[in-house]
Amino acid sequence: MSALTVENLQTEFHTKAGVLKAVDGVSFTVEPGRILGLVGESGSGKSVTGYSILGLIEAPGKIAGGKVLLGGTNLVGMKPSEIRRYRGKQVAMVFQDPMMTLNPVLKVGTQMAAAVRAHDNVSKKAALARARDALAIVGIPSPEERLEAYPHQLSGGMRQRVAIATALLHRPSVIIADEPTTALDVSIQGQILAEVRRLATETGTAFVWITHDLAVVSSLADDICVMYAGKVVERGPAADVIASPRHPYTLGLLSSVPSQHEPGGALPQIPGSTPSLGKLPTGCAFRTRCPRATALCETPPPYADFPGGRAALCHHPVLP
Repeated sequence: MSALTVENLQTEFHTKAGVLKAVDGVSFTVEPGRILGLVGESGSGKSVTGYSILGLIEAPGKIAGGKVLLGGTNLVGMKPSEIRRYRGKQVAMVFQDPMMTLNPVLKVGTQMAAAVRAHDNVSKKAALARARDALAIVGIPSPEERLEAYPHQLSGGMRQRVAIATALLHRPSVIIADEPTTALDVSIQGQILAEVRRLATETGTAFVWITHDLAVVSSLADDICVMYAGKVVERGPAADVIASPRHPYTLGLLSSVPSQHEPGGALPQIPGSTPSLGKLPTGCAFRTRCPRATALCETPPPYADFPGGRAALCHHPVLP
């Protein structure tokens, strides 16, 4: 059984300008011990997808349809009191800014122990021991001392490791990471990515890694879903998608990666910008920026399937 299955997930925001479909029919599966990279520009819907999985959408937003199956249990439609039993215990989240997770006026150990005891009836001593072990798992030196530290006494990389350790406290089957290394320098980022890869392999935890950075997912993810305007426009094994993209949008993203070009030269860009969800073009949302667009693209595109479990939502996919 898969660790996480998302089926036709739809999340809408009801505004004065109309109904905005931030997540529009997203589907994917993550197996135990594997890492799914959810990739796209800002505004593509990837973070809203992550929040929707955990039921963290607030008014004027709402989940309008679909399923989120966690070990066979559908989280969509659950009451807040019901989904809280799963959140943190079986599915956890690591935010981009660890200070969204950590209270600046409480010691790290106090916060982590409280997270343990929120789901498990154990003593404070046992909870602190579990917190210490979690810090050690993510490579934090002298974990006993770190339990006595306040968040401001730790570096940014160390705080992010604490956030990941907190997510691991109950050994959840799924962890959703929303751009957790974006604000870190390259060396610290590399260390954390290596730890995540090791954790997925050793613990069997499935990760959904949300990012705009294709360089990150190329070295971390097993599978990739590329999102644009609320839809998954391409999916497949990470190595295959990076080596031979099928959707013009994915090709544009990869072409703009600096490491693909000689230093000092102008980088290719995808023309235009991500359209407003309230004013999406008819048919394919990418057609106004796409060099391969034709009149056919004014109609909704189908998924074109390719060998190896790959698919692209496009009338004119890039062929080898």
